[in-house]
Amino acid sequence: MATIIHKKEIEQLIQNIDVVSAMEEGFIAYNNGNTVVPPVGELIFEEPKGEAHIKYGYIKNDDYYVIKVASGFYDNPKLGISSSQGLMLLFSQKTGQPVAILLDEGFLTDIRTAAAGALAAKYFAPKQISAIGIIGTGIQAKLQLQYLQKYTPCKTVWVWGRTPENAAKFKSDLGTDFDIHIAKTPKEVAAHSNLIVTTTPSEIPLLHAEDILAGTHITAVGSDTSDKQELSSDLLAKADIVIADSIPQSKSRGEIYRAVKDGKLAPEKVIELGKAIQNPSLQRTNEQQISIVDLTGVAVQDMMIAKAMYTNFKN
Repeated sequence: MATIIHKKEIEQLIQNIDVVSAMEEGFIAYNNGNTVVPPVGELIFEEPKGEAHIKYGYIKNDDYYVIKVASGFYDNPKLGISSSQGLMLLFSQKTGQPVAILLDEGFLTDIRTAAAGALAAKYFAPKQISAIGIIGTGIQAKLQLQYLQKYTPCKTVWVWGRTPENAAKFKSDLGTDFDIHIAKTPKEVAAHSNLIVTTTPSEIPLLHAEDILAGTHITAVGSDTSDKQELSSDLLAKADIVIADSIPQSKSRGEIYRAVKDGKLAPEKVIELGKAIQNPSLQRTNEQQISIVDLTGVAVQDMMIAKAMYTNFKN
């Protein structure tokens, strides 16, 4: 009989897990060929607008394999429901028997994505961060800011949202912990920030090459399909360092996909995150470089967090 773990239990147990270290371990295993990660399954919905991603795979010689379904339906907040939904299924890699059903409602996907953003900052953000820029005001925007605190003491934040109301709520929710400034445009965010995280489902570029200060690091989280784009292709062309969480996935989705398709970025310029983590020469070497980490979300992240959650639950 599979163990069922509910969201409330998951929210409590996550406090005991070093998710950023788990993501680092997973990305290294992925880059080193120690995982099996098939292409992403995907369903796109128009009315209402939303999407569901199916990610699955396993780490070689491990105890488990994972199948994860995560969705984003962007009108959900109007109904009083989180835009993120989903669950994770953990199976025995030895027998195929279901081991655990994690009814996380998309929570673990949100957390592992934020942790990957913190990991990107750990290796690519400038040493001196003047301000953190956040593009977007939803769940992921808040989590990215909170998880960045593991690697920077910076409390100055510039945020842009699609509506003034969304930005005001973001500031209200987090303002006691941060010095938050509301920008009128994404460009204004970039003018004041040298560490930027983009977290929207935008299908048109929000940041352009001329907007970005020298020495800025950008973690792009929102573009996880072929249609989404938060960064202009010219911006990726300008970057000194371009990192993909998964080079195979970057050939069909994300910022890198769009820039290569537009003829602005040579594929050979792209470095995989797990490789760069292991080789300091592939990381930032001076404070004037512009770096971009494109996170499309990889199944190995789901494997690591699901396994850690179940192990913690058992203990």
